[in-house]
Amino acid sequence: RVESQRSKVNLTFDLRPSTFYLEAAVKMENTIWTAGWDGEWFRRAYDDSGRLVGSKECEEGQIFIEPQGICVMAGLGVDDGRAEQALDSVAARLATPHGIVLHQPAYSRYYLHLGEISSYPPGYKENAGVFCHTNPWIMIAEAKVGRGDRAHDYYLRINPSVRESLSEVHRCEPYIYAQMIAGRDAPTPGEAKNSWLTGCAAWNFVAITQWILGIRPTYDGLQVAPVIPSAWSGFEAVRRFRSRTYRIYVHNPQRVCKGVVKMTIDGRDISGNLIPLDIPGDEHEVEVWLGK
Repeated sequence: RVESQRSKVNLTFDLRPSTFYLEAAVKMENTIWTAGWDGEWFRRAYDDSGRLVGSKECEEGQIFIEPQGICVMAGLGVDDGRAEQALDSVAARLATPHGIVLHQPAYSRYYLHLGEISSYPPGYKENAGVFCHTNPWIMIAEAKVGRGDRAHDYYLRINPSVRESLSEVHRCEPYIYAQMIAGRDAPTPGEAKNSWLTGCAAWNFVAITQWILGIRPTYDGLQVAPVIPSAWSGFEAVRRFRSRTYRIYVHNPQRVCKGVVKMTIDGRDISGNLIPLDIPGDEHEVEVWLGK
């Protein structure tokens, strides 16, 4: 987004003027809205011949998970409701009890212009399977729009230890993520495949710690902006950041998903939700209150 790029431009060592990056960001954002918005979700791509991929105009493969997560993570549509619309389309069309599938409808035959994605059986691998790697993108996106209940729900759907309760379906180790879980179109929906072979663990760590718990490193300090399930009364966490230890206590007396109304560091009130870097000492106690 233009706003996020502006903050990064000020930190770059590139010799090109900052306007170069800002203009590129504006151009990209405008292009996405002009060519990439399908009315209820973001399109996936255009093929080499200019045909749409991931559009309601397609016979199959009308909506894909990747652009919904990536675009909302970038901040697109967060201010005007289109981000929520895209994520609602994910919930309605892609979400299953076993995670979020890559696309729908699954490809029922091989498409020469699409290649490998249509070569797998429906519901497996890239052809509408639950690719665990991409699910955290939707968790982060839901946190970006403040919907902690849904972000946490998606986290639990692919969590290996949670899925141990249905091990006869999951059929995978309860301590490691799988590359994929069979989607709704497969003969064995919910069955995991290719454990260990995934970047999901790293992405899920980012999703749960930086976006659901909301303890996020920034250029200027450690930000605490939780987006949690409304049922939580709070949580505690310890975070090491730039050689300092922060013991963080989050209170949620009003049972909201988001909204920091007060923060103290070592008993002193702090404006906003950013822990500044200029506070002396190696260990600090941080208390955060959520509310309306």
